Amino acid sequence: MAVLPLLGQDWPQWGGDAEGRKYSALKQVNRGNVGKLKLAWTYRTEEISDGTELASKSAFETTPLHVDGVLYLTTPFNRLVALDAETGRELWAFDPKIDKTRPVNLFISRGASYWTDGKARRILYGTQGGRLYSVDARTGKLDGGFGDSGSIDLRKGVADKYPDKGYGMTSPPAIYRDVVICGAWTADGEPQGPAGDIRGFDVTSGRLLWTFHTVPRKGEFGYETWSEGAGVERAAVNAWSVMSVDVERGLVFVPLTSPAYDMYGADRKGDGLFGDSLVALNAATGERVWHFQTVHHNIWDYDLPAQPNLVTVKRGGKMVPAVAQITKTGFVFLLDRVTGKPLFPVEERAVPASGVPGELAAKTQPIPSKPPAFARQSMKAEELTTVTPESRKFCEAVVAGAKFGELYTPIGLERTILFPGTNGGTNWGGASFDPETRTLYVNSMDVGMTFQLEKRPEGSTVEYRTRGAKTSSSRFWDENLYSCQQPPWGHLTAINLDEGTFRWRVVLGEFDALTKRGVAKTGAPNLGGSLVTAGGLLFIGATNDARFRAFDKDNGKQLWETRIPASAHANPMTYRGAKSGRQFVVVAAGGGNKYNATFSDSLLAFVVD
Repeated sequence: MAVLPLLGQDWPQWGGDAEGRKYSALKQVNRGNVGKLKLAWTYRTEEISDGTELASKSAFETTPLHVDGVLYLTTPFNRLVALDAETGRELWAFDPKIDKTRPVNLFISRGASYWTDGKARRILYGTQGGRLYSVDARTGKLDGGFGDSGSIDLRKGVADKYPDKGYGMTSPPAIYRDVVICGAWTADGEPQGPAGDIRGFDVTSGRLLWTFHTVPRKGEFGYETWSEGAGVERAAVNAWSVMSVDVERGLVFVPLTSPAYDMYGADRKGDGLFGDSLVALNAATGERVWHFQTVHHNIWDYDLPAQPNLVTVKRGGKMVPAVAQITKTGFVFLLDRVTGKPLFPVEERAVPASGVPGELAAKTQPIPSKPPAFARQSMKAEELTTVTPESRKFCEAVVAGAKFGELYTPIGLERTILFPGTNGGTNWGGASFDPETRTLYVNSMDVGMTFQLEKRPEGSTVEYRTRGAKTSSSRFWDENLYSCQQPPWGHLTAINLDEGTFRWRVVLGEFDALTKRGVAKTGAPNLGGSLVTAGGLLFIGATNDARFRAFDKDNGKQLWETRIPASAHANPMTYRGAKSGRQFVVVAAGGGNKYNATFSDSLLAFVVD
């Protein structure tokens, strides 16, 4: 049976704990001394790709683990590295030697998972190539008893018919006792492809224990939510993000994505379970316990992108175990952790029909009454940007002849501008949760999308596909990545989960060029999440302005900021050094990604000087 270190000194799991709270009880670094934080050391991965020589660009998105004085991190090229946590000195590295000539969305690995039975210690993680590795945490050598001499081929059983289509892992697996639970990213550009099934494997042998079919098969619950034959070999409906585990109740919480093709669904009529659903599974058997679908018949790429936060809230004077699922759409769904029932009423609200031939959009979508949406969900023509004359002119060309839609307006044959865009809202960095005040912290951006559907040639597997604006990419911004609506463009929001209200909300991020011109702080696109501590602090990088910041968790006042080598599109973590007793705060600064031309390979560790 797995025995995990206690929280506090260590950070043994990607989100700090199995519940995905991203919370630390450490308070050596606090409101009073955070201004004295200084860089203690830097580790360089020497892995950078700007896409000119290799098949893809790199994105350094790792969140390290800390166990017994050692940091474990994964690199963009899927190496696993162990560092001395006090000095950043490399102890060992394991290289799976992925094929870097094969195109992927980005070279990404967000982290690994730790398992121990009190004797053996293992690091388990997956690769872009679709293999799951078990590595001895002490030596960096493969665990010869796991699978085929230390790894298993995750493509077997889900991608056998599609050898040329993408399938792999960019997020760490979940661990429940002696079960390692895996999702994956899958190719979603065609209706058929690798399955997004969730699977549990024996952590010591690699033997397959169970499979949950994310697209139900005949006779399984949810099969009737698909039109006849539409679910056969349907691609996607996968969990590319991070799962959470309620160890006490034996549940794993799985955030699933939309079915393929994700922007047009005439060949998959119906609500399409378990697309875009939060699903609670029996972690030992893979059996469905409950599910909640957040988007019916998704045709906007509004995946569930973030790790569910397992929280406890006060309702009617009683403490209730709950799960908070944040979304690209800007909603928070707060559900009873045991039953899946909403803790705030959710209305099935009528939404527009599609005018595209063959498409049958859902008639209603679930809208929570509380909390309020934390991201922009529409705009009007008169809200067009005026931050610079050049940006105004560029964006006027983008909106010329376009239709401004509301949330859940289907993309049509005429160009449609919608909020949020395909990256949200919020994305994989997820939210952090403070158990002391029962506050959820969410960073978000307001970058819209501009799309229209166009007819494909006769015989194509998809009759219609999306096309972005000719004057820009599919994202609603200008050449400088200034969003085309009036700012603010990014926020950090603190949500009282007991009441479903905002405690505070501040603008997050800026553009240096606009600041120099006297334009007030605008907010900025951001990827990556936050860390909340008992020291009264909220740490976050995420923004594309190459800064790492700390806020007062109670009121949102910024207390500290430092410039870093590149934007930190990653989640920070913290731990106490076993030798020095000092609290370290660590974040990966890789830049690049979708929002930066500056790349770096730096893992940064800060301490109070």
